[in-house]
Amino acid sequence: MAEPNNTNGDSSGTIQTNPVLVVQGIGYMGRNLLREIGSMFWFIVYTFTETMENVRRGRVPFRAASFFRHTERAGVGSVPLVAMVSFFLGLTMALLTGYQLARFGMERLIPGLVCIAFTRELGPLLTGIMLAARIGAAFTAELGTMKVSEEVEAIEAMGISPLRFLVAPRLLALFALTPCLAVVSCIAAVFATFLISKAYFNIAWIYFTDLVLNSLLIRDIITGIIKSLLFGLLIGAIACYRGLGVKGGAAGVGTSTTSSVVTAITTVIGFDTLFNVVYTVFFPT
Repeated sequence: MAEPNNTNGDSSGTIQTNPVLVVQGIGYMGRNLLREIGSMFWFIVYTFTETMENVRRGRVPFRAASFFRHTERAGVGSVPLVAMVSFFLGLTMALLTGYQLARFGMERLIPGLVCIAFTRELGPLLTGIMLAARIGAAFTAELGTMKVSEEVEAIEAMGISPLRFLVAPRLLALFALTPCLAVVSCIAAVFATFLISKAYFNIAWIYFTDLVLNSLLIRDIITGIIKSLLFGLLIGAIACYRGLGVKGGAAGVGTSTTSSVVTAITTVIGFDTLFNVVYTVFFPT
């Protein structure tokens, strides 16, 4: 029996392999990505400009109670989560690396290894991911609900800029509290490392502190702080931008919240990688 002729134009179940269409799709994706990056950049610039303009005129840019409320949520409320995750990760990292180093008699490298890893890399990165999942989603949902219920339009009708009234305190809270949470993360990880070092490798506290202080450099601390500040700014900007751009009612709030978390975590990891590459090129030692 002859095979049926499948040239009747039915393309169901097939994948387009036209190079023109593939390049065109990549171009659309790249254009949308650049548009989002540009919108996010000007969103941050306009928020900063409006806030500084009110400060220059001698006005209060936003209510202090609003700022401290957001700092309590983003900072104090996130301490248990950040400390717990960092503590268990520090335990795991010290235990696994310790057994490998013990094969070569290099147990004394465990404190410095974990301390440097968390100070420069894991502390700010874990803090950024936790804040993106916990606080970024909350900010997006709050602003998205206000947008859907037309509260943002009501604020604009009263002559108040939503950027300085709603966005600025949230952005400043994350920008200021992220380094503090990164410090909490590093302390929890170092304490966990000491417990493993004492229990499994017989490293006393005095010797442990000497190993940590001798291996840790000032530039490691500065690098972690710079990363934390950058991550806090990015998470706050993405969360507020997605929240004020909600469309489509309650379904739009859910979609924007999910997009905010995914975008913030991806951006934090991407900027962390880019920062490490640049840092390694300009400061190789």
